[in-house]
Amino acid sequence: MDKYDIKTAHKALYAPSAKEFTEVDVPRMRYLAIDGHGDPNTSPEYAAAIEALYPVAYALKFLSKKELGRDLVVAPLEGLWRADDPSVFTTRQKDAWDWTMLISQPDWITDEMVSAAMTTVREKKGLAAVERMRLLTLDEGRSVQILHIGSYDDETPTLERLHDEYLPAHGLTLHGDHHEIYLSDARRTEPARLRTVLRQPVRPL
Repeated sequence: MDKYDIKTAHKALYAPSAKEFTEVDVPRMRYLAIDGHGDPNTSPEYAAAIEALYPVAYALKFLSKKELGRDLVVAPLEGLWRADDPSVFTTRQKDAWDWTMLISQPDWITDEMVSAAMTTVREKKGLAAVERMRLLTLDEGRSVQILHIGSYDDETPTLERLHDEYLPAHGLTLHGDHHEIYLSDARRTEPARLRTVLRQPVRPL
């Protein structure tokens, strides 16, 4: 049985250049999602969201294989980040951040399957954050992205270059939340070797 892997199916979206910004057209995609607020390093709400997302994603993997005969690789963790004042991202004022944490799902995963997986995890693990989970469809369209290698706190120069140089030079402006894709497991990878896709949906000025 072939395994569906979003990193292979959409290689251009998950393996960008680390040297320069590239523009991509992101198709409509579906995600398990949990919303929250605050510093991801210290917020219990953030930790609870991650603790709930992975068990439901794995329950969906097993359900898909059992009921549909379609196996899949659980996708990497992703995050949408927003704030009333976008400058808090470059100044790293993390207490002011709003976020939506995501795990992508293939299009054959139905609402009913998600509901069943959530019920299974809720009954087995009793995780309160499962109640905040939803199936989210994103249609980001034209976006600019780059691969960041290093600590999350070292993203600022790249984001400043995106906002202050690349977008103005190409007649573009922000059009949606800042999007990050975490290709590395931060629990097992030293900060200097973390690989993160930094993506920004855009539109012409």
